[in-house]
Amino acid sequence: MNDRAQSGNNLDPWFHHYAERAAGLRASEVRALFAVASRPEVVSLAGGMPFVSALPRDLIQGAMDDVMRTEGPVALQYGSGQGVPKLREQILEVMALEGIRANADDVVVTTGSQHALELVSKLFLDPGDIVISEGPSYVTAMVIFRSYQADIDHVPMDEHGLIPEALREHIARLKAAGRTIKFLYTIPSFHNPAGVTLSWERRVEILQIARDNDILVLEDNPYGLLYFDQPAPDAMRSVEEDGVIYLGTFSKTLAPGFRTGWALAPHAIREKLVLANEAAVLSPSSFSQLVISKYLETADWKGQIDTFRGVYRERKEAMLSALGEYLPELTWTNPNGGFYVWLTLPEPLDSKAMLPRAVKELVAYTPGTAFYGDGGGHQNIRLSFCYPTPEQIRLGIRRLSNVLRGELELLDTFAGTGSLTSVRNSTRFSLPPTDLN
Repeated sequence: MNDRAQSGNNLDPWFHHYAERAAGLRASEVRALFAVASRPEVVSLAGGMPFVSALPRDLIQGAMDDVMRTEGPVALQYGSGQGVPKLREQILEVMALEGIRANADDVVVTTGSQHALELVSKLFLDPGDIVISEGPSYVTAMVIFRSYQADIDHVPMDEHGLIPEALREHIARLKAAGRTIKFLYTIPSFHNPAGVTLSWERRVEILQIARDNDILVLEDNPYGLLYFDQPAPDAMRSVEEDGVIYLGTFSKTLAPGFRTGWALAPHAIREKLVLANEAAVLSPSSFSQLVISKYLETADWKGQIDTFRGVYRERKEAMLSALGEYLPELTWTNPNGGFYVWLTLPEPLDSKAMLPRAVKELVAYTPGTAFYGDGGGHQNIRLSFCYPTPEQIRLGIRRLSNVLRGELELLDTFAGTGSLTSVRNSTRFSLPPTDLN
């Protein structure tokens, strides 16, 4: 065996050659069970996949044909590291729906908004830096921040979103400990995974807290236009230009397969984002950008977003109805938009430990531990209603109720913890529920 192999381990001969930051790259909570959970007989309430079948194929096919007929050589060529100018102008129209007024020069097109998260992290994070985020928060953002060896400090939420007073306390504690806070990462509208929305009053207050403490705000807004009964408050970027980087995407309002998102950043940061974008991918896909641009130009894209709203509203209502019927003892959030319901379990249960049994019973979910960087979330489950049909959702919740009752009966048999009904009043919530049952 050569020296290089000897320096590794029995599974990976290059183990000791990786950079330290590679240790932050970890599989998600459900990755190991993905092959099983993706079987057709399993009802998956785990993934946040948009229901792209609600998008008429002829709209996209027409845009593709038009692009290839009129701009084929450009669409198939390298492009700008900042993105197609016409699409950046059209992105301003999209953001205007949430109160944002901006200049196309400050928009950087990325390979999905998750890529923008990666670029911002690459630009700002040094090992040991702090990222403040809601607790819970988006699972892949946690992976990205950890991959750059940053520590994540979770600030609690309630039914109105991130709690400003708690944010002040966390900032004071971190500063007293000599820690460097690089930015606040927040999903203010129809939060992933909690489903709650940050109130307008709190948006303004949190921006002032960030200004007072010289903290950059990273506003991630994939779901903002997917409201049900009423729009979310205007984006935080609508009232703060210099201290906010705003992330948007076409993955939820069009289709994720295009892998096209954007960052709207203060001018100096924009310059570095373009350089980082060019270093990472040279240029985002010209073809995807031109197809989306043509779609925005020729289709009733606002009407299509309305169609998506109706689809997701129906599925959310199906989920809440099924939860009320099969698991009335539990509590959950009632989102007014987006994709997710955040379920709180009785204290004896562990959502991560329970997942293999759930998959065996042909239902999948995402355990709450995936959404914390500090090991929290064992008492929570994220349920996604965006992709399954209302009938599948109902079936999945019924199967989940059987799993929960089976787990509690097992615990009662061996530990005397009591039935589902008897533990209801002793449940501690990591996120206060909204409009329960």
